[in-house]
Amino acid sequence: MKHDILVVEDERDIREMIAGILSDEGCDVRVAATSETALKEVKLRLPSLVILDVWLKGSRMDGIELLNYLKADHEDLPVIIISGHGTVETAVAAIRKGAFDYIVKPFKSDKLLVTANRALENAKLKRENRELKTKTNAGDRLIGRSAVIAQLRTKIDRVAPTNSRVLISGPSGSGKELLARLIHEKSQRHAGPFIAVNAASMVPNCVETELFGNVDEAGVSVKPSLLERAHNGTLYLDEVGDMPLETQVKLLRLLIEQRFQRVGGTDNVQVDVRVITSTSRKLEQEARQGRFREDLYHRLNVMPLVAPPLTARREDIPELVEYFIDRLSVSTGLPARRISPDAMAALQSNDWPGNVRQLRNNIERLLIMATGDPSDPITLDNLPSEVSVSKETAKPKQECIISMPLRDARKHFERDYLQVQIERFGGNISKTASFVGMERSALHRKLKSLGVARVRTY
Repeated sequence: MKHDILVVEDERDIREMIAGILSDEGCDVRVAATSETALKEVKLRLPSLVILDVWLKGSRMDGIELLNYLKADHEDLPVIIISGHGTVETAVAAIRKGAFDYIVKPFKSDKLLVTANRALENAKLKRENRELKTKTNAGDRLIGRSAVIAQLRTKIDRVAPTNSRVLISGPSGSGKELLARLIHEKSQRHAGPFIAVNAASMVPNCVETELFGNVDEAGVSVKPSLLERAHNGTLYLDEVGDMPLETQVKLLRLLIEQRFQRVGGTDNVQVDVRVITSTSRKLEQEARQGRFREDLYHRLNVMPLVAPPLTARREDIPELVEYFIDRLSVSTGLPARRISPDAMAALQSNDWPGNVRQLRNNIERLLIMATGDPSDPITLDNLPSEVSVSKETAKPKQECIISMPLRDARKHFERDYLQVQIERFGGNISKTASFVGMERSALHRKLKSLGVARVRTY
């Protein structure tokens, strides 16, 4: 990833020397000779790192004053102080005021590069730690071995290294943000920030301020926008269909020009951001009905991906359950429990309208409510009512079967049983046949005779 570094140094030779060293390492370097120019550059776009001289002759502020100003607005911005008149007092003062490190002139290029890399790595670790705290509970891996998940992994591996925009569609709780994170982690921007925001959760009249930032009456940026924070990284916009039409126009301009204006400002801010969006709506239909800009839809939908519902990957449920139990037992301190075969079959047969998120929440509930010896498995009787079959649901079926001759009742049972098993294994006849103990060809004949429909895979 190219780092955006601002060098603030009043001596031209030293300024150009530092810029040359950093440019040779593949960094994007901007330079400023005064504090006033430095502030303009920061206002234009927040850099990844500032290398700041102490004295800054001819400037309104010296380096320590400018450091104070920068840290007041951008606490996480790493700053390296350099000076030809180094004293212990000056170094200590700079560190106390938030500088990452202090270098005394003259210095060797290796010293500069090592310190700059350490500062950038430290900032990256802080950012990753903050992101880890806000990650979804759906996990950080794409769990499952079903055909639909295998195809999804292949698509992610192909699209991630490109800089193409991706639109992820799928129902709520299916793991759309997880897919966006995987694309970022496998991309050339993986060392940069991943900024996630849900457009539906933002107050409508604050969406533009959050996305593009704003300036005060003096034209000074109030706080970095989401786009600035995502510079050289990825901005993930969840539920983009809920974005106001007025904001969609500005987002379209950003995608075309890679620049924007803050709310209340006139300066163009240029950023290098990959935009990944997601929606649980049928966005193409929304565009046709005028509720979403059609030109923006086509800009976002360069590479479409689908996060499948859990019903399209039932065979992955045992692996997901095991994964959630392992994670939850570590994070909550609850003992890990086994799931009995009958309970697992019920979990696989459930419809899960809330998808993976709902499954995860039910597993956590099971671990919390489980009683008895931790070595005892969780059985069908322990499952929540929303998963297990209730007596009220089962009673009409019992009454129906009681009125049938044995031959018809057996046929009725076989049809229901095989339909559930096919759904459980995602329509995979080979796996269904193996589980029920039949030859594949015999199962085909049985299904045809019973009139059982094959489950359509997603």
